[in-house]
Amino acid sequence: MAAIWKGSVAFGLVNIPVELRTAVRADHISFRLLHQEDHSPVKYERVSQADGEPIPWNEIVKGYEYEKGKFVIMSDDDFKAAAIEGSKSIDILDFVKEEEIDPRYFETPYYLVPGKGAEKSYALLREAIRKTGAVGIGKIIIRQTQHLAAIKVIGDALVLEIMRFSNELVDADEYTFPSRSGVRPQELEMAEQLIENLASPFDPARYTDDYRANLMKLIKAKMKGKKVKLEEPAEETAETGVLDLMSRLRASLDQGSGKKTAKTKRAAPAKKGARSTKRKTA
Repeated sequence: MAAIWKGSVAFGLVNIPVELRTAVRADHISFRLLHQEDHSPVKYERVSQADGEPIPWNEIVKGYEYEKGKFVIMSDDDFKAAAIEGSKSIDILDFVKEEEIDPRYFETPYYLVPGKGAEKSYALLREAIRKTGAVGIGKIIIRQTQHLAAIKVIGDALVLEIMRFSNELVDADEYTFPSRSGVRPQELEMAEQLIENLASPFDPARYTDDYRANLMKLIKAKMKGKKVKLEEPAEETAETGVLDLMSRLRASLDQGSGKKTAKTKRAAPAKKGARSTKRKTA
């Protein structure tokens, strides 16, 4: 994939030439809007709300609505005046501990790929960040827009993650959340047991987009002129009366214990095989 940005990472007096390359890819299914009668594509037009007439691009300006129906018109010169001079350097301003950063700040990850001849300095910065457990915080300008960014280590890669600025986060005080005073010790103990029963190593391959899979089944069937019957989701029973939290927790624990026992039974033959191999070797 082509580089999104080319420049360098600067920390202290050290400059490391790097290229910014995507670390994630969109995997959504795209659809076009069509006219039902002849399946011709439908296009959007820029229409005036005043008279319903189409407006050409050369008559369109940008405005900031400071009150309902009142605008400040911004020209191209205004945007040029406000623009920050483009920089080809990511200056690391601070090194902080990752656990100190609210996860809501992180947005989009990119790989930082070393430029030609920068392998040694790249590896040096990577291992220093890994050993100290730090995250480099700096700023980067991509396509005339300034972003806050974090540089961290994942495996052998330095990963730059675009971050949100503090004013982009919604303060939790705007909402009301329940206090812990209403949680009974017995309920908490059972909830902790349930979490322990469901605990397992994180395997992202286990979690798939079922909706996308269903759409692709339908699309492929329609392409062949066939019909496909998808499995219908189980109906949810309506709640009646006050929720009995303790009985739900007990039922969940019983269900979890059954799954855990099944896993243990499936794993048992492997252990038996391992013992017999040991005896043969002896």
